[in-house]
Amino acid sequence: MRITKKELDDLSFKVIGAAIEVHKRLGPGLLESVYQKCLEIELSSCNLKYKKEMDIPVYYRDRLIDMQFRCDFFVEDILVVELKAVSEVLPIHEAQVLNYINLLEVPKGILINFNVSNIFYQGQKTFVNKYYEMLI
Repeated sequence: MRITKKELDDLSFKVIGAAIEVHKRLGPGLLESVYQKCLEIELSSCNLKYKKEMDIPVYYRDRLIDMQFRCDFFVEDILVVELKAVSEVLPIHEAQVLNYINLLEVPKGILINFNVSNIFYQGQKTFVNKYYEMLI
């Protein structure tokens, strides 16, 4: 799939907009699994293709390691979306998203925390890697 930075950024805004819609309707304080189900409905209503709880392969020395890494959503086969409902986003949560985008060799990931007052200002962080820099 050939995509530009602008197209990927537009996709990111759609996903964040869907998360904001879920948050407006539900507010903070629920379990991550509730937000995940509701975000799935929103992504579908935006006509976005996604895989949920997608396995992420890990290779070491050309061998597939039998591990269970899963991203919450893989949108349009290009964007990792990881959800949290925590009081504080920790560096390990950020590292998780960075690891996922690097393992999948995709340019961008978004970490969304629903346990905040305002998703746009407090509850979302975007990560890019070398694959993003390769896009036009």
